[in-house]
Amino acid sequence: MDYATQPLIFKVRKAARYVRLYGPSRTLVKVRSQYHMNRTYKRPPALQGDPGQHVGLIGAGKFAYAQIAYYLTREHGQIVRGVMDLEADRAYSLASRYGAAYASDDAERILTDPQIDLVYVASNHSTHADYAIRALEEGKHVHIEKPHVVTPDQLERLVDAMDGAPGRVSLGFNRPYSRIGSAVRDALAAESGPAMLNWFIAGHEIPPDHWYFRPEEGGRVLGNLCHWTDFSLQCVPPEGRFPIEIRPTTARDSDNDIAVTYVFGDGSVAAITFSAKGHAFEGVKERFAGHRGDTLITLDDFQHATIERGAHKQRIRQLHRDHGHKESILAAYGLARPGAHAARTADAQYVWETGELFLRTREALESGRALTLTSFADRRPRTPAGS
Repeated sequence: MDYATQPLIFKVRKAARYVRLYGPSRTLVKVRSQYHMNRTYKRPPALQGDPGQHVGLIGAGKFAYAQIAYYLTREHGQIVRGVMDLEADRAYSLASRYGAAYASDDAERILTDPQIDLVYVASNHSTHADYAIRALEEGKHVHIEKPHVVTPDQLERLVDAMDGAPGRVSLGFNRPYSRIGSAVRDALAAESGPAMLNWFIAGHEIPPDHWYFRPEEGGRVLGNLCHWTDFSLQCVPPEGRFPIEIRPTTARDSDNDIAVTYVFGDGSVAAITFSAKGHAFEGVKERFAGHRGDTLITLDDFQHATIERGAHKQRIRQLHRDHGHKESILAAYGLARPGAHAARTADAQYVWETGELFLRTREALESGRALTLTSFADRRPRTPAGS
């Protein structure tokens, strides 16, 4: 749904609701991001950077505008040096708003800029892996927004590029690192035995011609469902994850109305139901229930959670929703500036396992048959081209 084209009463009601959900400053930048997407310039705005700027941003859509650039600038000032987007007006709009030195429609300008040591990739999904690989080849650190890959070949090439590269990688799976997400993972980790995990997600209905549905972009399984496949994977101890059996259930449209169940090696079971049947006025709605050992957990929209263990009941109530975007973005900044934040590096095993999980989930849903996923240690080595 295009916010900018909606009637005034809709915009007012939406903004008022978002103030309650996210607070005034977050709501304001979300509204600005909607208009940013349609901004055009007869003449590009003048840009003037600062010698200390060292971050590159590839992709200047709403997420980059309202999340990545917003949190980096709010925390560290005008550190974004270069902004790239295939739509040059969007690159100029974001660069102008956040004080970047330049804007471009050529990613190579960002990737070969010697003053940039950290690149955030938030472009169309099909380009994430290739831009990240180029950043690693240039010796830069890179944060890859989800999904980090859309094909098995991209996953193999990304893992290969990480091997021996001086730059480090982080992935944009933010929810597990929010305050509530961290509490959920810690509570489950404190117990033993298999877990039962259940997610229900009401997402936005999007039109059939949306770019998510282009064959090369990976669809909603890779673009949306990957958040909850990753969170489920992180809720199971690494030593108990594999093999993972993936059991799919779909409606006629396997990319919109989805149910998938995972049976992990230790007997844990995770079920994810994703529905996209209309406009969710408050954005994506999420409910989670988990049970492991003596611990029962419920979570609503990353704003409220209850953790029960025996007679002890812990309630977490936050004034605003927190999906962990700030934590994820600033942890990535720690790759280049370790003293600023504790960096959260994604090693090759994690990059492969979470990527393989959502790639094989899409395969299972499209084929309508159960599949089994083995661990990183069991993966076949890549066959060199021409061999």
